Amino acid sequence: MSAQNRIPLNSEGLSLSRLVLGVWRLLDQGAKPSAAEVARLIDEAIALGLTSFDHADIYGNYGVEAAFGAGLAGWSGKRQSIELITKCDIMLTSSQRPDNRVKHYDTSAAHIKTSVDRSLQNLKTDYIDVLLLHRPDPLMDADETAAGLQDVVKTGKVRAIGVSNFTPSQIDLLASRLPFPVVTNQIEMSVTSTAPLDDGSLDHAQRLRYAPMIWSPLGGGSLFTGTGEQEQRVRAALQTVGDELGVDDISAIAIAWLLRHPARLIPVLGSLKRERLAKMVSALDIKLERQQWFAILKASTGQDVA
Repeated sequence: MSAQNRIPLNSEGLSLSRLVLGVWRLLDQGAKPSAAEVARLIDEAIALGLTSFDHADIYGNYGVEAAFGAGLAGWSGKRQSIELITKCDIMLTSSQRPDNRVKHYDTSAAHIKTSVDRSLQNLKTDYIDVLLLHRPDPLMDADETAAGLQDVVKTGKVRAIGVSNFTPSQIDLLASRLPFPVVTNQIEMSVTSTAPLDDGSLDHAQRLRYAPMIWSPLGGGSLFTGTGEQEQRVRAALQTVGDELGVDDISAIAIAWLLRHPARLIPVLGSLKRERLAKMVSALDIKLERQQWFAILKASTGQDVA
């Protein structure tokens, strides 16, 4: 993945790879991966051009960061050659967090600082490249939250701040209290989940020139296994476009559909299998024509545009 396939996030040199590897499934394979296996995963990702790794404190019942960090500690590469993204503010009811009596959100300055310190320890790193607030908190005090975020940036623990699943107005509120930009909003979008095209999320991103990260870019697997009318229509449309372009994998076409949008979407890939990742990365070489893009949209919505 060449330099032109990176996405700059701010004016201070921070950028992400054009596609990001999401590691939330790292502990979903049964046996916990060894440090050597995680280090090998990092190398395989980098070989595919995936230098950015998406985490959250809660992934794997609060266990993924530490498992990844064990591999990172023994990895032979240079820390500055990769980017680590993580998230905080979701508080799960879990044996790992016995004080949480009910699932809730916490965007207090104290929690932000504590969560960052814990993530740094788990990931075995001195800094986090991008910290995201994971979900909008209805009790967010914008002044207090911003103070906590400014503290972790000022102390060098975090390079940049973003959000996840925020509405445009929620981003505006937080941004109004920060002396630096909110660099991304990680939102759900795929060929079967197109709400951001109409809810203002992508318009807001283009207006403020930040690049949204995209979670579940393949619809959580429903694109391949779903039996509903929408999934069947979309699969057929992706296959038709793939046939036109000589591409035999519909996941690559689905990722290319996202990349075609001018808001500079950054899909977060969920597979940890090198073969599957390679097929999705091939989307970088696919340029959909405008009518091909709209044909896929029509298949998703079930109707022509107005």
